[in-house]
Amino acid sequence: MSRRDVVRSLPPYKQGAAEGPDAVKLSSNENPYPPLPSVVAEIERRLGSYNRYPSMGAVEVRTAIAERFGVTPDQVAVGAGSVEVATQLVHATAGLGDEVIFAWRSFEAYPIITVVGGATPVKVPLRPDLHHDLDAMAAAITDRTRLILLCTPNNPTGTTLHTDEVEAFLARVPDDVIVAIDEAYVHFNRDADSVSGLDMLARHPNVVNLQTFSKAYGLAGLRIGFSISSAEIAEDLRRVATPFAVSDLAQHAALASLAHEDELDVRVERIVAERERVTAGLRSQGWPVGDSQANFVWLSTGDDTARIDNVLRSHGVFARCWQPEGIRLSIGSQQENDRCLEAFADAVR
Repeated sequence: MSRRDVVRSLPPYKQGAAEGPDAVKLSSNENPYPPLPSVVAEIERRLGSYNRYPSMGAVEVRTAIAERFGVTPDQVAVGAGSVEVATQLVHATAGLGDEVIFAWRSFEAYPIITVVGGATPVKVPLRPDLHHDLDAMAAAITDRTRLILLCTPNNPTGTTLHTDEVEAFLARVPDDVIVAIDEAYVHFNRDADSVSGLDMLARHPNVVNLQTFSKAYGLAGLRIGFSISSAEIAEDLRRVATPFAVSDLAQHAALASLAHEDELDVRVERIVAERERVTAGLRSQGWPVGDSQANFVWLSTGDDTARIDNVLRSHGVFARCWQPEGIRLSIGSQQENDRCLEAFADAVR
């Protein structure tokens, strides 16, 4: 059997861990609250349709997304999570010899989907303050650059990009290079100066806005995300999309979620309040916690990361750790966060 060397060189995507019946899973940036009753009811209503393929064009959900964001349905593309839409972007824009630029560290799927798509990943280190280095990213653009991925709030650091700096950055990007603004965590963002992907799209037709139903909407297990872009780019994304990738259950759960956003907003505010409480609690213990606008916080724990992770695990608390960089800690329920703070207190030297 022949195997591609480039595939064997890829680090596997690492799913957040949680071991044991009483484990506190704070490793995957999931919504700690179950789906809304109205969403569950809609899913139950559709259970008898498993024998049929879903709508491949997802026209109904694309129309609802378009109405929600004030665009037209032909500007919307969907996929099995926003990461699948990002994969569509790579496949639609880049090939062998082409380059895809993104900050690093950022969403760990970016280099994987780039390499699998045949393109070359260009990782631009974050600034010391853990923000995107847009000057360095602009300097990295070559005649082979096809796609640039901007993650805001950034996963895993929680830092945001501001409107003025992105405008200045886009002025340095050639019009034929696509810039994807990945806002998977936008619902948790309270930074008034943050860039809006949709606002950028209104002024720059080479911008694509990525969003997901996995985080704030709590549909991570159903897998549905979307992009909003020019109609021409969206058409290309639909052409390269895996047929029937978004299930009927996912599509109708998304429709029900959009119809009950006021209920979801209450849960989002609860998560944001817990984020601020956890941040204050960790800082009071002396931990280096950055400001985050996502549903997680980042601790720059450096060479001590593995030791701290072992202490957390001994308490049944599972975070996402990168040795020797730091720890990304998802925000859970109040009870889960209390256990987390207790575990970190035990890890203080």
